[in-house]
Amino acid sequence: MGSRRAAGERRKTRPAVIGGVAAVVVAGAGFGAYAVYGGGSTEDTARTASATAEEKAKSGPLSAAEVTTTAQRFLTAWQKGDVAGAAAATDDAEGAKALLTGYAEDARVKDVTFTPGTPADGRVPFSVQATVAHGKTAKPLAYDSALTVVRRAGDGEPRVAWHAAVVHPELRDGDRLVTGEAGTPPVKALDRDGAEITAAKFPSLGTVLDGLREKYGKKAGGTPGVELRVVRGKESKAAKVSDKTLLELSEGTPGTVRTTLDPALQQAAEKQVAGKARASVVLLRASTGEILAVANGGHGFNTAFQGSLAPGSTMKVVTASMLIEKNLASTEKKHPCPKYFSYGGWKFQNDDKFEIKDGTFKASFARSCNTAFISQAPELENDDLTRQAKEVFGLSMNNWSVGVPSFDGAVPVQSAAPMAASLIGQGGVRMNPLNMASVAATVKSGAFHQPYLVAPSVDGRKLATASRTMSAGTLAQLRELMSYTAAYGTAAEAMAGVGGDAGAKTGSAEVDGQKKPNGWFTAYKGDLAAAGVVQQGGHGGDTAGPIVAALLKNAG
Repeated sequence: MGSRRAAGERRKTRPAVIGGVAAVVVAGAGFGAYAVYGGGSTEDTARTASATAEEKAKSGPLSAAEVTTTAQRFLTAWQKGDVAGAAAATDDAEGAKALLTGYAEDARVKDVTFTPGTPADGRVPFSVQATVAHGKTAKPLAYDSALTVVRRAGDGEPRVAWHAAVVHPELRDGDRLVTGEAGTPPVKALDRDGAEITAAKFPSLGTVLDGLREKYGKKAGGTPGVELRVVRGKESKAAKVSDKTLLELSEGTPGTVRTTLDPALQQAAEKQVAGKARASVVLLRASTGEILAVANGGHGFNTAFQGSLAPGSTMKVVTASMLIEKNLASTEKKHPCPKYFSYGGWKFQNDDKFEIKDGTFKASFARSCNTAFISQAPELENDDLTRQAKEVFGLSMNNWSVGVPSFDGAVPVQSAAPMAASLIGQGGVRMNPLNMASVAATVKSGAFHQPYLVAPSVDGRKLATASRTMSAGTLAQLRELMSYTAAYGTAAEAMAGVGGDAGAKTGSAEVDGQKKPNGWFTAYKGDLAAAGVVQQGGHGGDTAGPIVAALLKNAG
């Protein structure tokens, strides 16, 4: 979409320990090889109040010596089991002390050895080797992490910037590590053909498998084992992030859960996002809502299901259906598409400030004219788009039950300029590829079918429903708009070669602080619907479009 103006949218080396005392070498900006163990106090040097008051707070860039000394102090104390000393080397001693205490007592991690890497811009990577012990069972633990040295607020002293991820990269602030009997038994996830799904085979599905275990572990008939796992805190739970197993000390007996995933299509989706760290895509069966494939280029978060991003002009599919129903637009009727349109104190414009003179609504939709939609804001009530999204497309109701954690979109009631921005997928509107694939599926099938990964018959849960469907006339016009866009509009290049009964819509969503917008694309072909996003990618037709189109082609 266009922009608006006048308002804001190791070298690793094994430790060298001599007689129980650490050998430390500091050379230039890098760490020498050392084992962080023993030697020296880690407590703050006592200073008189008068002396402290006279000192000036340190400022300016950190020196190499400050970075290496601070990192050494923290890691040495932590390795020794001096939790208070390690915490004192951070900028949040209380928070650090709690988590580091839990690392030894709750996670039961012992015999820890840290090996730092080469610092860069205050960041110091380090490897961890340790043992996790529970009862008579013990297993080695190895992983990589990193810390960052910053100047502490107030006095400017160098300290480790405290975040839970320093302890383990899988931790978010508020999370903790626990070793014990698993809270839920393991599950064996199966694809629609009955073959086992693993993260080794499908790397994108790691977070999905975590979600399946959390939802069905106690229902699928398995028995728990003993494991080291991440137990999520309030903030993570609010974001619907699942607990995660880091190390299995003793195996449980898995239960079995069958999903709707198609192995061939899942493989194709994995291939499309491989090497694209910020790309996500979802493929659905339009007539049922079955999720056939889901993939995320960055495997740490399931953006495809849980992302909350402005969808840009792909939201115009929902807005167009509303305008047609309200007789504010019709495919072949003349419709304004000026260079600019001001509303609520904001001045909106089209990409590259284009305009369409004497054009139809179909032409504006196909070219993704922002002002064609914004110009209708004066004719709308503040809750019109919210009601359309909920009543027809099943969005923003917070009641989807997919089978794993998901976000079913947000279309809040807004007024003035933010309401106008919502019409083009900005303002307060938030979606993810699952939501936008469902939008395309609703257009193709004629009715909303809540997407699902696990059939409701497995656990008797109820799927979300929409309160009404579009009229036959509105639906026919909306399909014509998407079909024309796929053939002749902004989606044409990506959809070339897809063939058949196809429709599409592109989108770009500006995000404050990003040089490039997020690129979106949603489309259908036959009984299949898909959507994808490439964050910080640029125009949707150039970034997400080829990913979605390739999936539809693979699906035949």
